[in-house]
Amino acid sequence: MNIDIENIAFDEKGLIPVIAQDAFSGEIRMLAYANKEAIKKTIETGYAHYFSRSRNSIWKKGETSGELQEVLEIRIDCDNDTLIYMIKQQKDIACHTGNRNCFFRAFDKEKPSLMPFEILPFLERLIKDRISNPVENSYTSKLIKEGLDRIVQKVGEEAIESVIAFKNQDKKEIAYELADLIYHILVGIKYSNMSFEDIELELIRRHKS
Repeated sequence: MNIDIENIAFDEKGLIPVIAQDAFSGEIRMLAYANKEAIKKTIETGYAHYFSRSRNSIWKKGETSGELQEVLEIRIDCDNDTLIYMIKQQKDIACHTGNRNCFFRAFDKEKPSLMPFEILPFLERLIKDRISNPVENSYTSKLIKEGLDRIVQKVGEEAIESVIAFKNQDKKEIAYELADLIYHILVGIKYSNMSFEDIELELIRRHKS
């Protein structure tokens, strides 16, 4: 269903809240506001534009920092009064504090818990860091140092163990072995200078075709 910009329920100041959500990880990167002109600029350029309530002006996210947000799709809620920019975040930083997102604090603890949808991106970042900054006594660093042949050997071993787990039909065993397999696949992906996004995009391509 196409939404006409004229049907958006702006507030009395002509603004609407906009959630910037990572189109690949599902992560909520930030929340800001937009007016009609900011939305039009976003549509025209393909990059996130917002309206600054403090400066009373439109701003393009990342224009000076390079932390641009490519907008892949704009979604609207059932009441037409909230938008989501489905984005691809440049430089992997969305918050002015230098954090990945603006929601890096939790009310009842020092930092937010790791949620299920966050674990794959977290592991990708961890593996990437181990490639750039090896850590002594780290299994990941050791595996990467041993090279591609060792990595693919481990993928093969874990795949066989996963097949056995499926044959045994033990849910706990299946989850355990698949976790090992997925982890080693991620190591292979990062070693190959790729991202899990590449696999997600291929799956989408197949779904469309």
